Amino acid sequence: MQSSTSFMQQKILLPRRQVTTSTMRSDLQQFLSCTLIDPSTLSTFQKILLTTDGTITHILEVCLLEAIQVVKLSEEIVLLTRDIPFVELTQETEIIDRKVLLRGKTSGKNFIYAESVIFPERLDEKFRDKLLRTKTPIGQIWFDCRVETFKEIFNSGKEPANDLASYFNIQSESNLLFRTYGVFSKQQLIMLITEKFPEHYFTEAC
Repeated sequence: MQSSTSFMQQKILLPRRQVTTSTMRSDLQQFLSCTLIDPSTLSTFQKILLTTDGTITHILEVCLLEAIQVVKLSEEIVLLTRDIPFVELTQETEIIDRKVLLRGKTSGKNFIYAESVIFPERLDEKFRDKLLRTKTPIGQIWFDCRVETFKEIFNSGKEPANDLASYFNIQSESNLLFRTYGVFSKQQLIMLITEKFPEHYFTEAC
């Protein structure tokens, strides 16, 4: 079975043209347009999830009125095997490769699949320890450790669910919406995160 595209396989797209509407901030409209997503086909909630620089877990909890838990699928320290755009690290550098689901504690429903490429040498010890030893969402760790961060979205789009379909109880040919963004702290890129969810999720106003 063909696997879904991971961040390591993605081509990073950057905004190329200016498009404006009266219903959406121009830079967000521009970003979605250049990545071949028609903003008019998205619900307000979907637009928020694809463009927010806030914490996804908190947004889900507010809109869904349900506590969200992190389910770790895998987390391992591996060596970087190729260059990644925007990362000034050489091959053979240690990274944390992390894959998780954001799941409703009450409903048991998987809402988001997320994979992260994390650069541990750029994290402080407290953050790194909490990330590896607990099931705390990354956004909550940022808050608990009072880490100042900046996020920049690099890419978004849609793709077939393929082998991620079973997590959402959908067909493998059904589409997932995704976005990839970088998290910066102290003027350094500390992690790259890709979040995915089914195209038919979050179509109703929260």
